[in-house]
Amino acid sequence: MVKVDKEKCIGCGLCTELCPEVFEMQCDGKSGVKKDKNIPCVKNAIASCPVNAISE
Repeated sequence: MVKVDKEKCIGCGLCTELCPEVFEMQCDGKSGVKKDKNIPCVKNAIASCPVNAISE
């Protein structure tokens, strides 16, 4: 299950750019999971997150 740690997330939006099928920006200005899917872009978003806020 893909998770975004809201305390770590800085709202840069990189994950939503890399994997819009799974991530979306929420009204709090931080990323959230809109649909939990096991697709390759999730791993890329996890590896690219500058604050390591995404986990599986």
